[in-house]
Amino acid sequence: MTPSRPTIYFIRHGETDWNLEGRLQGQKDIPLNDVGRVQAEEAGRKLKALVPHVEDLAYVASPMTRTRETMEILRETLGLHPESYRLDERLVELTFGTWEGMTWKEVRKAEPQLAALREQDKWHYAPPGGGESYAMLVERIRPILDDLTRDTVIVAHGGVARAFLSICCGVSSRQAASMDIWQGRVLVIEGRHHRWV
Repeated sequence: MTPSRPTIYFIRHGETDWNLEGRLQGQKDIPLNDVGRVQAEEAGRKLKALVPHVEDLAYVASPMTRTRETMEILRETLGLHPESYRLDERLVELTFGTWEGMTWKEVRKAEPQLAALREQDKWHYAPPGGGESYAMLVERIRPILDDLTRDTVIVAHGGVARAFLSICCGVSSRQAASMDIWQGRVLVIEGRHHRWV
């Protein structure tokens, strides 16, 4: 019998102005807005209510500004030193290539055929200009799971959460590609199960 994997407390970064405008951020480094900072505090409060000894958890974040800001506000809310956490490059969001900075409406107008191809198979489609598909992201994320030695708080991105749900919980690629990944909440992944808090 394989030993069970540590619990993951996954937190998506708080809102940015680009989130608000519906722009594809990908690997563009956009900071949190005021709502995003409040959401980071909310996630911290939820985590504190969920885990009695938050100081015993490992803390890892994507190196992007919006995820580091979220992690530092969250840790402060927990009463922990804001900067005592690890960064992992593999947790960066998937890149949307030349589509970054555009809204889906703009993508559909500029490149209707390519937008239609992505709609047909969101999981495997890689946008033009070096974009990544969710399937490619899964391969980047998978090794992180082998590195987890204890229950861990991961602050990263919506696409990364979808990859985790696919790998850890067996969520189908079609379903994972279009799931809502909430800001200001905690996605708890225990074994093959997940729930939002």
